[in-house]
Amino acid sequence: MAHHRQAPAAHQHTDVPSPRDAKPATADADPKSGIKRLLGTAGAALTQLASGLNTALLALLVLLGVVLTLATSPVGVGLLLAPTVLRALHALAGRERVRLGRWGPEVIGPQTPPVRLRPALVDPTTQRELRWLVRHATLGCLLGLIGVCLPIAALRDTAFPLYWRFAPKDATATSLGLGTAHSWPDALAVGLLGVGWIVIILGLTPGMARLQDRPGRSLLAAAPGTDLSRRVAELTATRAAALDAHAAELRRIERSLHDGTQNRIVSATVLLGAARRMMLRDPAGADELLERAQSAAEQALAELRSVSRSILPPVLDDRGLLGALSGLAAHCAVPCRIDVDVPERCAASVEATAYFIVAEAMTNIAKHSGARHAEVVVRSRGGRLYLRVEDDGHGGAGSTHQGEAFTGGNAGSGLTGIRRRVDAHDGNLSLTSPPGGPTILQVELPCGS
Repeated sequence: MAHHRQAPAAHQHTDVPSPRDAKPATADADPKSGIKRLLGTAGAALTQLASGLNTALLALLVLLGVVLTLATSPVGVGLLLAPTVLRALHALAGRERVRLGRWGPEVIGPQTPPVRLRPALVDPTTQRELRWLVRHATLGCLLGLIGVCLPIAALRDTAFPLYWRFAPKDATATSLGLGTAHSWPDALAVGLLGVGWIVIILGLTPGMARLQDRPGRSLLAAAPGTDLSRRVAELTATRAAALDAHAAELRRIERSLHDGTQNRIVSATVLLGAARRMMLRDPAGADELLERAQSAAEQALAELRSVSRSILPPVLDDRGLLGALSGLAAHCAVPCRIDVDVPERCAASVEATAYFIVAEAMTNIAKHSGARHAEVVVRSRGGRLYLRVEDDGHGGAGSTHQGEAFTGGNAGSGLTGIRRRVDAHDGNLSLTSPPGGPTILQVELPCGS
């Protein structure tokens, strides 16, 4: 099982990155790291509440459809609307499961529930989804609105002392719609209210986000005893893909050692034997053979180091994703910007997968994209690692010559190899590359795999 390693928060923007030695930790780093972690948690909670508001507004529309269906059922109209409303309910529930999976543990749903009215009335999954719909359309919508309005209120009230003199006379001073400011003490009081909003954001929004998500996690998950054969089949396929990727990686390493390093060592051994036999009768020829043997040994050592780095780069273990990806960008022929914000170290297998995905993408960008600039963005949020590689090349990955190179036939290389690595972690991969560009590769991985 992979071990998690803690590391200080890393967040760097650089246009021409190069590896740097890690700086020693200081006593001042802990408070800064704590403040940054607090701000990051609050920011993630606000984003989570806003994403919940999106599905809550849709839930409100679906709830109105359910009410309309029930109200018109006695005259027969509701019976015609029921299948459409049920499909919308199930689709929205599936969308909420995906959203919850981005911000925490995956919510595994049951088999697809029925969309005909009679079976749906007695279906436990549909009943649980309806209960979630009511809660999310009310409490979830309210919490989402508060999460969206809090930053606006905090910004408005905190900055009020800077512009209150330019505001219309007798205009409302606070974001609550109460009070007016006629003097500096009044304006400063409004500014203190803004500070209070900031304190509420830092202290309460994580709990609000959990409260918003709680109905979905309890009601949209499969009930005890539910048939999870579909999910078992998906995991079985993922496990098979992981084993195939592992076998392909072993074959690649074996070929590299057999075709390269082993031949160099054999050559060096043969040359050393010949030099030993020529030492007495032809010292000059023996010296030439020794030079050739030394050259072969040096090449074998270089190839051996290359193979070992392809298994797990030492820089990844020593300096984490930031240092490893900066090293990749520094050696990339296309100028590449690195933006990494990963407060804590992920599992070693996840970091290695992210590293090799970026390495493969950069190789493809340099060889086939015709790009002038590339960007790599890495984020860690809600137990998930999000990776985005974008270039401004001519696009067409997956359909043109570039795409053929990117999806090369060798198992473990190109997009096929990337997809296998992602599937091995039960992650998600998407590639957008319209003709003319840009090409955007997005990968989502669980941090703890």
